[in-house]
Amino acid sequence: MVRLEQLAEAALTGDALDLRSLTQDWLRANPRIADCPRPATQDREILVVCAALVELFAERTNQAPPAWSAEIGSLTEPRFLVRSASSMKRLRRMCEAESPVALRRRNLFAPAGFLQSA
Repeated sequence: MVRLEQLAEAALTGDALDLRSLTQDWLRANPRIADCPRPATQDREILVVCAALVELFAERTNQAPPAWSAEIGSLTEPRFLVRSASSMKRLRRMCEAESPVALRRRNLFAPAGFLQSA
């Protein structure tokens, strides 16, 4: 069974292929996103990314996010979830401007269609 923490780890390392695959598996196993339990991690960065991802998935499937996600804050420093954003200024600016709200409010940035095809 895929854990939400695995998705967060793949997102933070910029492993887009693994992240899409894990996301598909996770969404199949968790059709009711509001029922997703809070990840059992003490790693704040992982927890923030988990909260952002479940809120993104909930928004895209017209569901309510799990209650625990509202308790999680944002990162203090911006983090780009697309590896090439660190070297491509135009992509970086695009991510800053078009990142989904569920990510942006937690100081996470990715293209507008991030994980939409997963």
